[in-house]
Amino acid sequence: MPLADSFNQIVDSLPDDWTDLELDLRILEERRYVEAAVFLVTCNAQPYSKHDWHWRLIVAHRFGHAAAAPAVHTGLKLLDEAGIAGELALREVRTGRAEVTQMWGRTESVREEQRKLRAQ
Repeated sequence: MPLADSFNQIVDSLPDDWTDLELDLRILEERRYVEAAVFLVTCNAQPYSKHDWHWRLIVAHRFGHAAAAPAVHTGLKLLDEAGIAGELALREVRTGRAEVTQMWGRTESVREEQRKLRAQ
């Protein structure tokens, strides 16, 4: 199965309140490691050293300090289009966290917009 499709399958299986997840990525042809790394720069893949897997991908759903899900999907799709096969392993999923936004001094329209965003 292509990597981008595997990623979509993982994301689609998660509850809607997931906030971030960690994936491990391994490519099958290690001689193409540098080429793959170029494609993965868009999703800030973190390389492992002396490990069975090649990269760790940290993905954010709606907020947070991680790559957005569409960016990770794009990076994996680029690998698929380049013919670089691999596999993904889901390592950790976090759910139910809420974004903390400092609202002191903000207008009511900004506060209302934030409430709408959180309700989605």
